Formats: sequence, structure tokens, C-alpha cells
Amino acid sequence: MVVQPDTPGLNDPGNGRRLALDVGTVRIGVAVSDSNASLALPVETVSRETGFKDQDKGDIDRILELIREYHVVEVVVGLPRDLQGNGSKSVKHAKEIAFRIRRRLGKDETIGQPPVRMADERLTTVAATTALRASGVSEKKGRKVIDQAAAVEILQSWLDARHNALQSDATTHEPSIAGD
Repeated sequence: MVVQPDTPGLNDPGNGRRLALDVGTVRIGVAVSDSNASLALPVETVSRETGFKDQDKGDIDRILELIREYHVVEVVVGLPRDLQGNGSKSVKHAKEIAFRIRRRLGKDETIGQPPVRMADERLTTVAATTALRASGVSEKKGRKVIDQAAAVEILQSWLDARHNALQSDATTHEPSIAGD
């Protein structure tokens, strides 16, 4: 089954911070952008508590607290696909967390309703692991931050693609000057 991610820049909410999630079965890596939506930064790793049949637990509550704390205008959830674009088992986990966040945002008037997007995350964990190793982080310490690093990779890719899409959109809609 081919799973399609959302397109950065499409229905863009404008300026403000973005929050990204790298959803795993044990942990959820969290990253946030600066207010200009140009640089992704690691935030924390949240222990995964909520299963498919469970009511929302502390992990969902914590993510909503972070959305509120950072005044997030867009949430980006990594969509784990293989190189052919097919969804793996992990897609169900990512979609489940995205669904729960979307549902809770709809009920929480203190946050508003930032859109929850699904972003292609192919090879982000590989890139994050390589970057950590290159910076001298030990494998043992790396396990504690790999999910955050993967969330940073997901978010930075989204931010870069968003920037490119908005730049491209701006140049295609420039008013022409009479006499050109």
C-alpha cells in the first residue's frame, strides 16, 4: 500500500513555530522550530504510553503541553515509509498518534487547531544516527537522543521544503510590470 505524505507549504498556516514527532513503539522524539520556521531544534523524548486500544495517556498529554508551551502553528508527524513509498507497520503508529493529537486539538480551545501533517521520514533515523556518530556521541548516549535527532531531521526537511515551496509560489505569482 502506497502512503502519501502531506506537501509542505500547501495550506500553510504562516509564520510561527512547528513541532515535529518521530513516533516509535517505545518513544516519541520531539523537535520544534524557531519562530521563523527555519531551524529545527531537539526538545525531548517522550515515553510512548498510549496503545491502539487505550484511552489517551501521558504521552499524548505531554505532546499537547508542548504544543501549548511553544505556541505551535503546525504539527508535523513523521510518516515511516520504505524507499518505494510503501507504508510499514510503523505507519499505523504514526497515524494513530496524529489522529489522537488532531482529535484533542479540536477539543482544546486554549490551543486553537494547528494542522497536523504527515511528513515523509524516509532515512531520517539513518541520517540522525550518522550525525550523532560523527559528532562523537556514544551509542549508549545516542539511544537517549536518537528519537529527538530523528524528529529534528523530519522537521528540518519539512521546513526546507516549505521554504522552497513558498519561494517558488512567490516567484510564480509576482505581478508583471507593464511593458515587459
